Amino acid sequence: MNLTQTAIIARKFVRFGLIFAILLLFSRTIYLSSVNLYRKFFPKPPPPPTLIFGKLPALPFPQKADLPKFEFKAETATGKLPQLAPQANVYFMPRLSANFLSLDIAKERASNLGFDAEPQEISKTVYKFQNTKSPSSIEINIITGVFSISYDLTADPSQTSLRPPAPEVAAATVRSYLSGADLLPSDLTGEIKHEFLTIEGQKLKPAISLSESNLVKINFFRKNYADLQSFTSDPNESNVWFILGGKEKNGKIIAGQFHYLPIDETQSGTYPIKTAEKAFNDLITAKGYIANPGLNSDTKVTIRKIYLGFYDPGVPVEFYQPIVVFEGDKGFMAYVPAVTEEYYGK
Repeated sequence: MNLTQTAIIARKFVRFGLIFAILLLFSRTIYLSSVNLYRKFFPKPPPPPTLIFGKLPALPFPQKADLPKFEFKAETATGKLPQLAPQANVYFMPRLSANFLSLDIAKERASNLGFDAEPQEISKTVYKFQNTKSPSSIEINIITGVFSISYDLTADPSQTSLRPPAPEVAAATVRSYLSGADLLPSDLTGEIKHEFLTIEGQKLKPAISLSESNLVKINFFRKNYADLQSFTSDPNESNVWFILGGKEKNGKIIAGQFHYLPIDETQSGTYPIKTAEKAFNDLITAKGYIANPGLNSDTKVTIRKIYLGFYDPGVPVEFYQPIVVFEGDKGFMAYVPAVTEEYYGK
């Protein structure tokens, strides 16, 4: 074999090798595209629910009196009810108990928040602390750590004489206040809602803008767990909120509620979820909770959105559980327990 023949064979080898490589790459692309397309229409079923907590306690929805009986119809953007995920997480919420250091811890917490007087016993679990420098007080539950702050505006009306800070400034003030007392939870990083308020007589009323307000209320919600939003019994108010006046540059806290209870993100299980059809039927048959009736005085509600969320009750519970959320016209919102009924205890 001479050099010319060797060169011809080498070129053929390179050519066929290149063609083979292209075909191999093309075949792999076709295969992966086919698999992805198949999985899109026939997704791989999730592993069976773990059910590690056994049967769950009922969700502690508050009782609402004097609500009318609503008539519901669903008109979603797609024209049909959505397909909800077949299962969702349930998270453990550690139980809190009193110990011989509880009152001392509460004293330290009150002092860090600016309330330096000796405690006054309200009940076996709740103590009240005064601020010796201003007409304000805090009540702390020594078991759960939840607290509420109040301010006597009749003793110091100057707190409402100036325009309150902008919502973002007020939110930063509250975060700094809680952080300085080592009380800023790591998961309190969800949506922040604000409300402008004005004072009429002895009552707080909504204001239309910052310029028309005396106070601003800041609501802090939990972060999303498993990509699901957190909801409270009142969807417009969180379990952690503060009201600020404008006497000081960045706002002065004159009221607040800190009904935060921790979630153990490392302990979770999965549970089967109702279909949207079953959840909607539960809503129709009064097995849900009307979180906000909205402006539906005619009692006829059109549901526009149906999706999963988590319910954050703000009271001691064992588990952080999923709910089906219904959004309707004119501000209507309702919740239905999302886990299928056989996994709730009696």
